Amino acid sequence: MRKRLLTSMALMLGFALTFTACGNNAEPVEESATEAVEEVDDQVAADNVAALIDAIYVQERTDETDAQCTAAKEAWDALTDTQKELVEGEYADPDYFGRDTGDASKDDPLNQDEIGENEILVVSFGTSFNDSRVADIGGVEKAIAAAYPDWSVRRAFTSQIIINHIQARDDEKIDNVEQALDRAVANGVKNLVVQPTHLMHGAEYDDLVAAVEEYSDKFESVKIAEPLLGQVGADASEINSDKENVAKAIVTEAVSDAGLASLDKAEEDGTAFVFMGHGTSHNAKVTYSQMQTQMDELGYKNVFIGTVEGEPEETSVENIIAAVKDAGYTKVVLRPLMVVAGDHANNDMAGDEDDSWKSMFEADGSFESVECQIAGLGEIADVQAIYVAHTSDATGVTPTETANTDELKEGETYLANFTTDSSMFHVNEAENGKGELTLKDGKMTIHVSLVSDKIVNLYVGKAADAEGDEANWLQPTKDEVTYSDGTTETVNGFDIPVEALGEDFDLAILGEKGTWYDHVVSVTL
Repeated sequence: MRKRLLTSMALMLGFALTFTACGNNAEPVEESATEAVEEVDDQVAADNVAALIDAIYVQERTDETDAQCTAAKEAWDALTDTQKELVEGEYADPDYFGRDTGDASKDDPLNQDEIGENEILVVSFGTSFNDSRVADIGGVEKAIAAAYPDWSVRRAFTSQIIINHIQARDDEKIDNVEQALDRAVANGVKNLVVQPTHLMHGAEYDDLVAAVEEYSDKFESVKIAEPLLGQVGADASEINSDKENVAKAIVTEAVSDAGLASLDKAEEDGTAFVFMGHGTSHNAKVTYSQMQTQMDELGYKNVFIGTVEGEPEETSVENIIAAVKDAGYTKVVLRPLMVVAGDHANNDMAGDEDDSWKSMFEADGSFESVECQIAGLGEIADVQAIYVAHTSDATGVTPTETANTDELKEGETYLANFTTDSSMFHVNEAENGKGELTLKDGKMTIHVSLVSDKIVNLYVGKAADAEGDEANWLQPTKDEVTYSDGTTETVNGFDIPVEALGEDFDLAILGEKGTWYDHVVSVTL
C-alpha cells in the first residue's frame, strides 16, 4: 500500500512540475494537482478497506476478530461507489462486501443455548453465499432436526475465513467447531453426535475428528457420523451403498432440472452431465474415481466426474473435456458435486472468466451448448435422507418418520413439530416447539402458542403481499401456557393452515410496530 501511495504522490508532483515549467499555465497546474490529490485520497481509502479485509481473511479466530469484522464493514460503508471499485488486496476485492448472494436474514445460525442433554452438531465447511447456505446447509440441518425432534440441532463451520466474511458483511455470527463444542459443554450436553456434511473422509474430516477428540472427556458419549459418501475404500473399484444412492439422487435431479425425460433420452440427444467436485491431494481423492466407477456400473454412460483441483489426475477439466468429446457428446450440462453451490460453483464452474469450466468447454469449440446448474447437493431431499441415515447410525435412535395426510384421521388431533427459520419466531418453550395438528374436512391446521403477544398477526405467504390482503390475516387467540416452574402466562396463539407435512412454506409475521417480516416454516410429526 505504501508503494502505491508513493507512486501516486510522485505522479501528482510530476503533473505539478510539468505545468509550472510552462510558466503561464497556473490554472491547469491547480486543476491537475487537485485531481491527482483526489485520486490519491480515493486509493488511500480503498487500500485501507483492503487491508481491513485481508486482516479478517484468516483461519484463526482471535480476541480482536469481532472488532475487526465491525471495523471492516464500517470502513466499506463509508466508501463512495468509485472508491469501492478500487478495493484490491491480497484477498480483498469489491465482491467481498458488494456481491449480492441472497438474504442472510433467512438463515438460522443455530447458535442458541438451552440445548438440553442430547445434541446433534452439524459441521460444515461453510459458504458465504447466503442463498446456498439456506438451501443446502440449512436443508440438511432441517432434515435432521425434523427426524430428531427430541434432540437439539446446532451448527458449526470449519472455515473461519467464511465465518468472518458472513459476520463482517451480514452481522450473522456462526460458531466455529471450538465455539460450538464449548457451547455444548456450557449447556450441559451429555450425549453429543457430530454429523459432518463433508463429502468424504478427507483432510477436513480428519481435522474435525482431531478437534472433537480434544473434548471427548467433556461428555458422557461422543460419536462422529459418516460423511456423505461413507467409507473411502482401497482403490477406484470399491463402491458402497452411499455412493450408489448419491449417484442416483444427483443424476435424477440433474436430468429433471435440465427438463429431460430421462438420462437415456439425454444420451440419445447427445447430452452429457459433468459433475464438478473440489478435488484433493489427500488419499481420499480415490473417492472421485469411485464415483465415476459407480456411474459406470449404473450404466450412466453420459455422466462424468471431474474436480477443480484436478486430483485425481483423470478428473482435471482438460481430461474431462477430452473424455466427453471422445464419447461423442455435443451438449454439456455442468453441475457441482459439492454440498453447497458457493464460490466454486458460481466462479470456477459457471463464471465468465477464461479459466472457468463453462468458458473452457465453450472455448474448445466442440459443443453446441454448455449449460450450468448452480445447485448444491444439500438441497436434494434424497441426499438429506442419506445424512439422516448416517445420523441414525451414530445415535442408535430410529429417526421420526414424517407422516403424510393419508395417515391422519379425520377429526383427530396430533402433536406436531413447528420449525421456523429464526430463533426470534418460535413456539413457546412451554410447548417444547410443538403445536396441535388437526385434520378437518381434508385440510390440516396447526395451532401454536407463541412466546408472547408481540406478534399480532400472521399471513400465509410473503410479507410484500400481506399488507394488501388483510382479509386473509390470521387472527390471534389468547392462550394460557404453564411453564415448568408452575407459573402461567397469557400469549398469542394462531391456527395456521398446513398444505403438506415436511415441506417449507412462507409465513409472514406482523409485529407491534406494524412491520411485516418474511419467515419460512415447516410442520412435521
